[in-house]
Amino acid sequence: MYDLDTRKRAMALIAQGSSLNSVSKQTGISRSAIREWRTRIDPLPRVQSPPCPRCLADPGVPDDAAAYSYLLGLYLGDGCISPHPRGGYYLRVACADAWPGLIDKCRAAITTIRPESRVCVLQKQGCVAVTSYSKHWPCLFPQHGPGKKHERPILLEPWQQEIVDAHPWDFIRGLVHSDGCRITNWTAKIIGGRTKRYEYTRYFFSNVSADILNLFTDTLDRVGVEWKSANQSRAVQNISIARKGSVALMDLHVGPKY
Repeated sequence: MYDLDTRKRAMALIAQGSSLNSVSKQTGISRSAIREWRTRIDPLPRVQSPPCPRCLADPGVPDDAAAYSYLLGLYLGDGCISPHPRGGYYLRVACADAWPGLIDKCRAAITTIRPESRVCVLQKQGCVAVTSYSKHWPCLFPQHGPGKKHERPILLEPWQQEIVDAHPWDFIRGLVHSDGCRITNWTAKIIGGRTKRYEYTRYFFSNVSADILNLFTDTLDRVGVEWKSANQSRAVQNISIARKGSVALMDLHVGPKY
């Protein structure tokens, strides 16, 4: 028999995304007991599922539009939605192990948008898949469809565009956090017979989908960030932001991953 505090601790670890094996090793509780608590005995208060704003008779938008704009950027960059065999859908966003802060931000955004949905972190080789189940992910991300994103049109619905227009930096941050980076380049110049090294910061965004690239650059235009293609071909896949003023704006509103 286990007391209520022990059950609460085990359920809290499960809610944070830990596996049955992990919780069992940490607490010394058998997997079968934890599984039974999870399915039959729920010592933690349940979060009532809010209605999907897109399924209402008068469709609306998520309450926290800024969090949605950020999560939309993450989804378009490194996210996917897949059906569950018994109904509903999984939203998965791939996040590199090197950026634990990004993993936390992704989890927080998902929880803000669908607070009733458990968010799990599934370890992969070199990355994690931040995963959450809901029947309504396709409602919230209508870009979902068969095949890879770059093989089909990716266009925002009018209600999504309104959110991005109202929260452009959150959208840009989500895209950069998924498929972008902030790096420091350097160059050497000879001045007075001596070689001096100069360093400068720049941002890159890379994606195979021309539509997603256009969404990124269109939003940069709206906030006054200058950019250029880093490719010398029609198949533009890399966007570079190197101008000092534009980098300063990106540092102010986006910053490096951590």
